[in-house]
Amino acid sequence: MPRLLIVHHTPSPATHELFEAVLEGASDPDLAEVEVVRRPALGATASDVLEADGYLLGTPANIGYISGALKHFFDTVYYPCLDATRGRPFGAYVHGNQGAEGAVKAIRDITAGLRWRPVADTLVLTGAPDAAAVLRCRELGATVAATLL
Repeated sequence: MPRLLIVHHTPSPATHELFEAVLEGASDPDLAEVEVVRRPALGATASDVLEADGYLLGTPANIGYISGALKHFFDTVYYPCLDATRGRPFGAYVHGNQGAEGAVKAIRDITAGLRWRPVADTLVLTGAPDAAAVLRCRELGATVAATLL
């Protein structure tokens, strides 16, 4: 069974709501053949990454960059997973109130170094999540999960 690993940092109600939407999309009944595993960024390990077939990353934009928690995740798994996870699909979402460009660039640069394959554009969401933002996150979760089938 293919496994999708969702690595997230959800310190605010807004980021938690977006995470729940991503999880709902990835767990759609039509995608029941995909096992969805979720880990907070500070708890995700190299073993989690190696055991997964694809990834979905979620972070707030903190002062224009990814959260320290997601950066710690990448620092922890980068070298142990560098060769073994090459070419695996991923998607990402970033929530911020302003200036998310640096966070998007960081995700793009780090995943390019890992040679992961983006299967959707990184979602950039601002402010309180509205129905459209929640829908976009559900669609992202479903898209990334569907690529594993």
